[in-house]
Amino acid sequence: MRVIMFDIDTLRADHMGCYGYGRDTTPVMDSVAEQGVCFDRYYCPNAPCLPSRASLISGQYGIHNGIVGHGGTAADMRLQGAGRSFTDDMSENGLFMQFRRAGFHTVSFSSFAERHSAWWFNAGFNECFNVGNRGGESAEMVTPHVLDWLERNGEGDNWMLHVHYWDPHTPYRTPADYESRFQDTPLPDDWIAEDIFKEHLLHIGPHGANEINMWNDDTFKQWPKHPGRLETKEAAKHLIDLYDDGVRYTDDNIGMILDYLKEKGLYDEDLAIIITADHGEDLGEFGVYGEHGMADEPVCRIPMIIKWPGVEGGRHVNGFHDNVDLLPTVQELLGTERFGSYHYDGVSYAGTLLEGTDCSRPYEILTQCAHVCQRSARFDHYVYIRTVHGGYHLLPDEMLFDLEADPHEQHNLAQERPDLCAKGAKLILDWNDAMMKTSAYDADPMWTVMREGGPEHCRGHLQAYMERLKGTPREYGIELLTEKYKGFE
Repeated sequence: MRVIMFDIDTLRADHMGCYGYGRDTTPVMDSVAEQGVCFDRYYCPNAPCLPSRASLISGQYGIHNGIVGHGGTAADMRLQGAGRSFTDDMSENGLFMQFRRAGFHTVSFSSFAERHSAWWFNAGFNECFNVGNRGGESAEMVTPHVLDWLERNGEGDNWMLHVHYWDPHTPYRTPADYESRFQDTPLPDDWIAEDIFKEHLLHIGPHGANEINMWNDDTFKQWPKHPGRLETKEAAKHLIDLYDDGVRYTDDNIGMILDYLKEKGLYDEDLAIIITADHGEDLGEFGVYGEHGMADEPVCRIPMIIKWPGVEGGRHVNGFHDNVDLLPTVQELLGTERFGSYHYDGVSYAGTLLEGTDCSRPYEILTQCAHVCQRSARFDHYVYIRTVHGGYHLLPDEMLFDLEADPHEQHNLAQERPDLCAKGAKLILDWNDAMMKTSAYDADPMWTVMREGGPEHCRGHLQAYMERLKGTPREYGIELLTEKYKGFE
């Protein structure tokens, strides 16, 4: 058996054809979905990059493994403590170690561990290829290494490749000579009307239309396509086109690898393919462009496509699942044993793959503490978002959206539906209590982030940002920011 896992940064599920997108962004991945199982309501429970992959690798939510942010104490995996033996339990029970235990030769093509000083990510790999750009690389820097490895080793058996692509991640970075596939085609869902975009021009907070570079409108010569600001509705479309180009460019490179496997006769029934992402992206939602800074649907809903030997393909699964579930699923599929008394928060859905059994949850709890501090409850066709620190956006403390009627989260129903807000708040409270009861630590890491000064990407920026607002149509925001975030700067 051979396994290849495509780990794609910042891939919104709803910008893929197999999830209903109207542009031809993912023809190769769509073809894999036709042969595999496509999970329609799959989530990253801890956004963005570092917390999400910590959950993926550990099989635990951030409230247990300790990683919910991008800086401070909550950016490090919690120490096992006195119970640690010669090796720690997380490393021995992590996702990639399952393949090692099952006898696979494991290889990663990724710079993630270096980018975030997250060396635990490499546990279980025999080989690690890091092209050295700390996430600044594009696919043409990664794919040749994968093809070279396959040329030398692909005809062997029992290998597992982890291939990490960054191209949909801001700054949107397709090569200079890569022609856009989408600049001349309309958006399938042109929801950013002129009046909405005018509101976006008045947005207060990072990564708005006036500050694509988070806190300013700087541009960088190494990423010439990525704009510093958006001045028109057409410019907003252009940014979304660039994102879709990044998705398509990733898909093109996946196609090169799969074409090679087909050419060599290695694309067969015994080849397993996993396609997923760490998180999605807000592309105008909440007035935010080119960032993954909320615990909302566009950021937290991710693809999960699995083609696995013996599993009937061409199916879509509708129940709620999240990325802590992959580890126990792989463990069950491979028949590996757990090391020590390590606890998984994830629930195996091997039964769903093999027999069509419903292994889903009734709801999801989503957390974001790198750009904002939020916890959300995703249930039925609603998302309830509770904001503790708004990341210097002027967000209400409670938001509720009907995602079937309002997929871009434009109409906050919190005032109209206090009953659903109460339901969402209770789901979060009950989940939090259950998690803390089973935690070996006293502190909820979200509150550790708050005690250490708030989300990492906000620290030290408020005063300079308010200076930037002076003398502009957004000057009104200075007083509101000062009042709402008193004590944080």
